[in-house]
Amino acid sequence: MSRKLLALLTALLLLLSLATYVYYRRTLAAVPVDPYALVPDDAVFVLSTHDHPALVRHLQETELWDNLTAVRYFQQAAGHLALADSLAGGNARRRNALLNLLGHKLVITSVHVTGPGEFDVLYQVPLSRVTEYRQVRGLLETLGRDPRYRLSTRDYEDQELTVLTEQRTEHSLTVLNYRNHLVLSTNEALVEAVVRRLAHPDAPTVQAAFSSTDLLRVPGTDATLLVNYRRLPQFFDVLFRPEAHGTFDQLAGLVSQGLLSVKLAGTRAQMQGFSNPETANGTLQARLRGQPAQPLALSAVLSVRTAMLVHLAASPARTWPTPASARPDSLGRNAALDSLRATFGGELAVAYLAAATPGSRPGRLALVRCPDAARTASWLARLRRLDGNSPAFTRVGPFEIHPVGFAEADVLGPLLGTATPRTAEVTSRAGALVNGYFVLADELTLNAYLADVVAGHTWAQSPAQVAFLQETLPRARLSVLIDTRNSWNALLGVLTEDRRAGLLRNEALFKRFPQMAFQLLPAENERSPEAQYFTQLLLRHPNNGPATTQAGGAAANGRVLAFRRALVGLPTLLPAMGTRVPAVVVQDSARVLHYVSAENAVLWSDTLTGPAVGLSLLPAGGGVPGGLLLGAGAQLHLLAADGAPVLPFPLHLPDTVRVADLLAGPVAGQPARLLATTAGHHLLLLDAKGHLFPGWQPKRLDFPLAGRAALLNVSGRDVVVAPLQNGYVYAFDGAGNLLPGFPLSVGARLAGDIFAQPGSTLSRSHLTVVNQHGELVTFTLGGDILSRKRVATWSRTAQFHLVADPHGRSFAVAREDNNQLDLYLPTLNDPLLTQKFVTSGERGVQWFDFGGGRHLVAITETGPGQVFLYDARGWLLGREALPSTGTGVGLSYDATTDSYQLVRIVGRELRRTELKVGL
Repeated sequence: MSRKLLALLTALLLLLSLATYVYYRRTLAAVPVDPYALVPDDAVFVLSTHDHPALVRHLQETELWDNLTAVRYFQQAAGHLALADSLAGGNARRRNALLNLLGHKLVITSVHVTGPGEFDVLYQVPLSRVTEYRQVRGLLETLGRDPRYRLSTRDYEDQELTVLTEQRTEHSLTVLNYRNHLVLSTNEALVEAVVRRLAHPDAPTVQAAFSSTDLLRVPGTDATLLVNYRRLPQFFDVLFRPEAHGTFDQLAGLVSQGLLSVKLAGTRAQMQGFSNPETANGTLQARLRGQPAQPLALSAVLSVRTAMLVHLAASPARTWPTPASARPDSLGRNAALDSLRATFGGELAVAYLAAATPGSRPGRLALVRCPDAARTASWLARLRRLDGNSPAFTRVGPFEIHPVGFAEADVLGPLLGTATPRTAEVTSRAGALVNGYFVLADELTLNAYLADVVAGHTWAQSPAQVAFLQETLPRARLSVLIDTRNSWNALLGVLTEDRRAGLLRNEALFKRFPQMAFQLLPAENERSPEAQYFTQLLLRHPNNGPATTQAGGAAANGRVLAFRRALVGLPTLLPAMGTRVPAVVVQDSARVLHYVSAENAVLWSDTLTGPAVGLSLLPAGGGVPGGLLLGAGAQLHLLAADGAPVLPFPLHLPDTVRVADLLAGPVAGQPARLLATTAGHHLLLLDAKGHLFPGWQPKRLDFPLAGRAALLNVSGRDVVVAPLQNGYVYAFDGAGNLLPGFPLSVGARLAGDIFAQPGSTLSRSHLTVVNQHGELVTFTLGGDILSRKRVATWSRTAQFHLVADPHGRSFAVAREDNNQLDLYLPTLNDPLLTQKFVTSGERGVQWFDFGGGRHLVAITETGPGQVFLYDARGWLLGREALPSTGTGVGLSYDATTDSYQLVRIVGRELRRTELKVGL
């Protein structure tokens, strides 16, 4: 071949290459790749994300990130990436390489059912720069050079597929690079389906029905979710046993495809968007078209043990009319059933109650609205007579349980009468009319359910459920509400074996959002071709307010409540109805008062103007309802059970006054008397209606108080007793005048409280104090000293305090001398206990007398933050101190279990401990 011919052929080849490049750039490359055209048509879910740094941040804010990173699949992928990074000599700058690669790209993740009991995931990541392509290619080649992996390529329909295989498990990752769109999956069939999809570029994509909608542009959207409802039954077969989801397959017949925006924020994940109605004949949509959406009005009749609720806005007679070919029977039973169905309104529901044990059958209730309950009851009675059922019934509270002789499907339609998870299609044996609803169930389930309704254990009485319902749609055609905590046992019973093991491994992730709601709201004009369902899927974690429950270990019996701020002061125990465990009132460093129920939940919080003092329960009387009484700043508060103020409270004291203590004294037939002690040595006496007594406006004392004053009522007379540090005791009547014989000198300075024993007269009312000479001085309100008794030797450095039981049963005397504390009882000559401390200063001493010789002593050492507990014999419980950073502890006794409830503050935590102490 001549040189001229070779040069001509080379020039022609270069011109052909240039023409090919220009054609590619101006034709093929000029047309952008539609990423949804690469998704196979059989996708069940398609998740699209575009701002991955924000997505990761929101996952961390919702506390989902830690749960996701604990999933085995995530850990395996992270392990492979870490290995590749280490082999490539990765450094700190490359730690966020994957997150930087994704950046703000449109990344698509699709879920596909790939076989019986199997589903797989397909990922699509666009590559916008050559460096990104090199990064991915380098990652694959780095792993391929490692002996634990094998890297290979193969051709499939003119496309090159890269396969990375782990030698030990033979698990592989198949990668396709189509025009700088990286498509990868652990299932090679899905990548091959993408290649076959490329042969039909004009075929509609999976998002063709929503091609004009871009929810990713909506502010605050973290992702979009495309749902193919027609393939949901196929996906349910992978997760659940075949007999477990028949009802939900029918419910999926309302819509065909939906597009939702995903927003993650705090304690909730919200998905909102639109779904296209199903157009196939014979589906549930065809039966419900035209029936109006209904509000969920069942909250007052739903037990708090409800695991799942399926609520349908449908009239049974209209949705499933009796066929015209149905033959009338001689007794007229079918006609009576039709008449009964005609009395039902536009609400149907099925509720599943929490299963007792994993895998056991959940209790199932069918509920239907009865606008005219009397008419419904009349037809039920007629059917009982036609069926020959006994007229006898059982009663649970105000509700009557009657036997029924018809199946649920006979009156509610085939949807609600279909066999359900772990239940057989049986005839309901019992029914009851409950607050405008007819409830069908087996007798055992119905009895337990009605017991919850009678006791008030319903959604309407649960603050967590009420808050949840307030965030759901006010009206809907279909509502599916799930409580994952109640549904856990039943879910374990209906999952396939492989999925059950995976659920147990990822329990924390499943229970992160215990409240779930899926709702469909039809368009106002359903006849319009553009009509769509407004769709909402809400995943919610109940807001525990300022505190979260934590595991406390054996020392706290697992009952630890961690608050956002440090707790201060003393926990106050209050009796709670229906339980032996007391409620607790505590205050944090921001002066927020929290009421903690017996179940360790914060029922309400209230911000006060100062430290809470004098907390006690005020009984109702004199036209004033009872509640929690306390003082804070220049106000006196009376709070109801829900934390709301009780009128006429709060009572406003003079602006210059700061309440240091508050006492209440009931008077028969009159409003309770309130005695407020101020920080400036003043006393104010008023009643619970806000009437300030003459002479107490306020009354100034000449010296600081030695301890708490006493408010007594003797023969209908109000008496205020005030011990002063200078050794004098003052006693005033209701008008602020000194009683005869007062002020009374006890012979030495005073410290500590007064132990009062009111009598029928002033002279029979005895009071006891201890002075700094170690003498117990007992006197009467008549001004007479009855006795003096030296408790222990005294010295100039010793300090004596009288410590009274909170319920006024008895008292003890504490003697502190430098670092030693002795506790004496008036009936003993020797100290009950002696304890030496490392720190100096006054220590908090509490004396608890529960009767029958059951005594406990709590000594709080505020420096190291610990409390010492002693029993009636003076023995240290547990042989060591317990952590406690408050000024004291709370203690209660339960006679039924012969145990004590100890409540203490440790930093931000409120800890409860059950103690067993022998006499």
